[in-house]
Formats: sequence, structure tokens, C-alpha cells
Amino acid sequence: MKKLTAKELRTLPIDRKTAKSIKKQQIMIICDNVLDTYNVGAIFRLADAVAAEKVYLCGATETPPNSKIKKASINTWQWVNWQYAATAQEVIKQLRGQKTEGTRLPDGQGGQKIQIIAVEQDQRSVPFYKVAYRFPLAIVVGNETYGVSKDVLDIADEIVELPMWGINKSLNVMVSCGIVLYEAMKQIDTIK
Repeated sequence: MKKLTAKELRTLPIDRKTAKSIKKQQIMIICDNVLDTYNVGAIFRLADAVAAEKVYLCGATETPPNSKIKKASINTWQWVNWQYAATAQEVIKQLRGQKTEGTRLPDGQGGQKIQIIAVEQDQRSVPFYKVAYRFPLAIVVGNETYGVSKDVLDIADEIVELPMWGINKSLNVMVSCGIVLYEAMKQIDTIK
């Protein structure tokens, strides 16, 4: 498959046949009230990079089409499957096969033993590199100010954080998500 440059992604129309032919990883990214549209766009770009199965945009997270998402994603939002849901908790319950109102998930996803990893600083957090990741996998990232919601933290399988050695308390949402995703893919041996 031909890889497209940023210029090509920005200017060429999406090729639905090529988009369907991309082998997806069993990865879902759940955005729990991520407010910065540039973060949302960058998460679409990350989702494309790892061939994620789907991105869930939850709560107050802005959805495409949006000019800032388009710009930050270099149009990868058109290549990545995505869905809006009222809450991240609702998505997680449905991914685990529990009945909730609202979000309809693709056939075959409900009821799988999906691993839910929240990326957040919390008393229960462990360093991201000390977790054994497995597919199917859902990574939850949260609001830039308040983080992942408490309701989601309480139902996640693991809460991971990135060590911070400087004066800054945290990293950007997309950067943190990317570091955790690439660690997971390295462990699962999808990176050759």
C-alpha cells in the first residue's frame, strides 16, 4: 500500500477502497472530554499511525468535520473510524458487553475481554512500562485540565502514568497517548 504524504492527505480525496484495505489493530482510543481540537486532530493522526480500529469521541469532545481537527489531523480523521458517545463510561460498558442506552458499537466488539487502560495521574497509577498490555486494547485519555473522569478511572483495568522528572506535572494528552500506545504495541510485538 502506498503511504501518503501530508500534502497528499490534505489535498487528495479519500480512497474508500484503500481505507477499507488497511489492516486494523485491535486498538480503540477513547477521548473523555478532550477539549482542545488540535489534540483531537493529533489523536486522529496517532490512530492512523497505529492503525487503530476506532476512536471514540465522548462528552464535550468536538467531532469532525471541524477545521482545527482537519488541520491537526492532516485529514486522517477521514481515514480513521470514529464515533461520538455521550460518555466514555458508556463506551467502556458497551465494549465490555454491558447493555447501556445510546451508543451502538460495531458487530463483534461487545463482550470481548477488552483491556481498558486509562492514562492519568492517580493514587492507583502505575508507570506505563510496568503494565502487561494485550489486544483488544482501549486507551482512555482525558480532559486537558481535569484528566480522565473518576467514573472511568473506577472501571478501568489499569491506570497508567508517565514519570515526570522536571517541574511540569504532566504531558500533552496526545503525546501521553502515543507513548503508551507504542509501548503497548512493542510489548504485543506488532512493531518489527
